[in-house]
Amino acid sequence: MLVYPNAKINIGLNVVEKRPDGYHNIETVFYPIGLCDALEVEVSESCTDYSFSSSGILLEGDPEHNLIVQAFRLLRSQFQFPPLDISLYKQIPFGAGLGGGSSDASFMLKVLNEMFELKLTPGKLQKLAAQLGADCPVFIKNKPVFASGIGDVFKPIKFSLKGYFLLLVKPDIHVATPEAYSLVVPKQPEFSLADLIQRPIQEWKGQVVNDFETSVFSKYPEIKNLKDKMYEMGALYASMSGSGSSVYGLFESAPEVDNTFDDCFITGGVLK
Repeated sequence: MLVYPNAKINIGLNVVEKRPDGYHNIETVFYPIGLCDALEVEVSESCTDYSFSSSGILLEGDPEHNLIVQAFRLLRSQFQFPPLDISLYKQIPFGAGLGGGSSDASFMLKVLNEMFELKLTPGKLQKLAAQLGADCPVFIKNKPVFASGIGDVFKPIKFSLKGYFLLLVKPDIHVATPEAYSLVVPKQPEFSLADLIQRPIQEWKGQVVNDFETSVFSKYPEIKNLKDKMYEMGALYASMSGSGSSVYGLFESAPEVDNTFDDCFITGGVLK
């Protein structure tokens, strides 16, 4: 079975408070986008457990630490199914705030559920996905949601960016999420993000904010420069996604990019 795990962007991200368990409560909107990996899963005829291969962006480290394999292990602990050959073509960059690894893991759960008729409901799949990572469950239903808690409490929203052009740029910088959280100062937002996103996009600048930007931009000014360039190019709204390092801009139509973002990963397209 071949599936295409997609990325997400964060529209606004308020770090509200630090919890007693050391995590942080946040408020954000997760919005799925068209940038995808490709994940293929087949019943193996040669191995006794699983085989894992990857291409595209280089994956380093032991496959056992990969969230796809962890998703496999999680369901294998509860259900019986044959050995598998797993192949991943990686296009969603790491350390970008795009949720690529989380999406891969959640799609793996959905693939196994369908391949072997495990009859797991979306709600049950979300609970399993939460064991793999806080933002993994959003990729089960894969729809825009308002997220709170540690990013794992979802509220459906009537919200669409259909028709806008999304330009996404990631510099050759990896921002570690723990580092980003260690530098941010939690605070209660002045205005409700859920209300702000219902305003016209032209009014979002300076209102729909990502709390990570202050600390990340101070340490990596080249990321701030990307956001500034987006506005210079005519973006209606631009922001860093998650804890970075990718930056996106929303445009009425495709902008002229030329050599503006040399040495960066660039993708774009009309949102559906």
